[in-house]
Amino acid sequence: MSNSEFLNIDSLSLQGMEDDTEFIPLMTSEDEEEIAKEEIPQELPILPLRNTVLFPGVVIPITAGRDKSIKLLNDAYNNKQVIGVVAQKDASVENPGIEDINTTGTVARILRVLKMPDGNTTVIIQGKKKFSINEIVSDDPYLIASVNEIPEVKPEVETEEFKAIIDSIKELSLRIIKESPNIPSEAGFAIKNIESNAFLINFISSNMNLNVKDKQTLLDIKDLSERAMATLKHMDMQMQKLSLKNDIQSKVRNDLDQQQREYFLQQQIKTIQEELGGVSYEAEIEEMRAKSKSKIWDKKTGDHFDKELAKMSRMNPQVAEYSIQRNYLELFLELPWNKCSKDKFDLKRAQKILDRDHYGLEDVKKRIIEHLAVLKLRNDMKSPILCLYGPPGVGKTSLGKSIAEALGREYVRISLGGVRDEAEIRGHRKTYIGAMPGRLIQSIKKAGTSNPVFVLDEIDKLSNSHQGDPSSAMLEVLDPEQNSEFYDNFLEQGYDLSKVMFIATANSLGSIQPALRDRMELINVSGYTIEEKVEIAKKHLLTKQLKEHGLTSEDLKIGKKELELIVEGYTRESGVRGLDKKIAKVIRYAAKSIAMEEEYSKKISKENVVEILGPARLERDKYENNDVAGVVTGLAWTSVGGDILFIESILSKGKGLLSITGNLGKVMKESATIALEYIKANTEVFGINSDVFSQYNIHIHVPEGATPKDGPSAGITMLTSLVSLLTQKKVKKSLAMTGEITLRGKVLPVGGIKEKILAAKRAKIKELILCIDNEKDILEIKPEYLKGLTFHYVSEMVDVVKLAVTKQSVKNAKKL
Repeated sequence: MSNSEFLNIDSLSLQGMEDDTEFIPLMTSEDEEEIAKEEIPQELPILPLRNTVLFPGVVIPITAGRDKSIKLLNDAYNNKQVIGVVAQKDASVENPGIEDINTTGTVARILRVLKMPDGNTTVIIQGKKKFSINEIVSDDPYLIASVNEIPEVKPEVETEEFKAIIDSIKELSLRIIKESPNIPSEAGFAIKNIESNAFLINFISSNMNLNVKDKQTLLDIKDLSERAMATLKHMDMQMQKLSLKNDIQSKVRNDLDQQQREYFLQQQIKTIQEELGGVSYEAEIEEMRAKSKSKIWDKKTGDHFDKELAKMSRMNPQVAEYSIQRNYLELFLELPWNKCSKDKFDLKRAQKILDRDHYGLEDVKKRIIEHLAVLKLRNDMKSPILCLYGPPGVGKTSLGKSIAEALGREYVRISLGGVRDEAEIRGHRKTYIGAMPGRLIQSIKKAGTSNPVFVLDEIDKLSNSHQGDPSSAMLEVLDPEQNSEFYDNFLEQGYDLSKVMFIATANSLGSIQPALRDRMELINVSGYTIEEKVEIAKKHLLTKQLKEHGLTSEDLKIGKKELELIVEGYTRESGVRGLDKKIAKVIRYAAKSIAMEEEYSKKISKENVVEILGPARLERDKYENNDVAGVVTGLAWTSVGGDILFIESILSKGKGLLSITGNLGKVMKESATIALEYIKANTEVFGINSDVFSQYNIHIHVPEGATPKDGPSAGITMLTSLVSLLTQKKVKKSLAMTGEITLRGKVLPVGGIKEKILAAKRAKIKELILCIDNEKDILEIKPEYLKGLTFHYVSEMVDVVKLAVTKQSVKNAKKL
């Protein structure tokens, strides 16, 4: 046996033996009987052991290092003497005396002595009988003591209980050997081959993983049955610890195996990616770290990014959260933090661009130039938040592109029509599957700068649902005091929107919630006159459509009169979308002729327009004659601009009932009732016979019953219609009117004046009656819009009748 197979006497334990240790043959029954017959000397040389206890019958290897111990072993081996082996109480004592050793020990026989190269002596000893020390006889050259034998107290008859304990010890020892990775499997064969119960208990007690004190306690027990029970208790505790240890190791091993498996797979994936020319996960993280150093962000944002990147580097790339984290960090890197394009402060150039792209719209252009002027003087000014409202097709959305070009900024646009989820504005929290930032942050990323011109199209068509109210989410976006720290749920970080120029567009302000409307600077973009539409068609639409159809100005020419015919006869709108389509149809006629090599007229005439577009269909805006009593022309505002409408009234035999038809709203019906009651109360003023109200029914109708109509602005028109009907007098020719009425006889102002005036011009109206308070609205309108119109301002309903109703009776007037 090699020296490595034995333990130093300072740290002796069989637990440290290697798997290839050679076992000394076990003691047989004959050996036990022979030992029992042997007498022990009255005096024995005492060998103190530091870290173990020797039990009778058990063979153990020891290495002696102390001089006294080496001399004792040599003398005893040479003289073939037995020795007394005891355990030290304190292993740190180098030269123990009687007070440092236990008084109960084991008589031992030396089986073999080996001299080691380092000067130590290794011996194999076997325990025989237990003894107790009476006193120390000598301590030079080593301890010698007088001793008494301690007889083994065995049960005279082995009871069932004792047999059960022995069987349990055997069974439990075999389980411990099987479960313990440090005990060789050969130990199990040794246990099975032990015949003596006493030796079995001693053998197991010696080899159990106990401290010296517990082993000495077992050695001190004289009764074999008691020692067997104590040994079984220690074995049971050791088995529980071993099971727990194995369970823990098994779990750890499984976790390690899984981690190792994932590690090897990741390494393989990494190798495959590198072979295919892809980027490994580590390289990807390093690339992100390198990109972050070039970003212009504040310390708070930089620290947040570094923290999230460190979290990503600790993640397993195969888990779902890894891709979410990567998308999150990529968004951080792609956003233009504090990166702004340089504004162009050439105001004359900006004015030229705005005039080039849009005809009219002076208020909007003026506001943009003013903003540029202030920005030129003070660079850090917050951008304005404009809201362009007006009918469709007047150029609100396209104006955003021109503003962006004039300012030298990027242009982005999002359509808010039908958006009903708050997450569209604020984004989703990144813990959700498929989470993404809101459309605002996405558009900023797309723009590449933090100060683009941002068009919020159709802001009046935001809706809400159980998923939240997007219009309320827009409150933060459109508030200059709050949007410097706009919080997106996905970004989880404030983003500065204060440098963005927001331009919202809307057709109607009524559906925009008041808090949102209050945050925006409202600019009315009204409809175009016929002259303006002709100019727009000539300068913009015709050129655009020729280019789109692959033609040039040499292939087709349309004059001003022909364009005016198309505007008046084939379109009915405030904007120019319908006009654009009609011009496109005319150009397709030329394109088809060129493609088929047919003859066609390059200069479009009015006859050509009728031939291509068909007969003119829209003549409703034309003024009708004043030959019939009770027919009056009114002015109305619609979502597509201004319009004229006719109020008709008629008398029929009856009992004075009032009927109102024409798909009218509640307010408009109330205006008719107010007008009639006011006339009844002032019959003398208007020269009306009061008996007519009890002998005739009155019916008021507004044509085009399929179109809903409402509002108070037709009040004076209904009043004039009823006075004309009841007096059978003609209404003044080429006259239109608009205004609200009261029971006191007052005329109140109404809105949409510019659109109504444009409608009056289209209908060839010459005179208009308005409330005196609407005069300020007229002063804001360009003089060229008012050319050919005469305005009458009134404050009393009586004045309306004086101006509108003539003294000339209608043809076939009824006698009332």
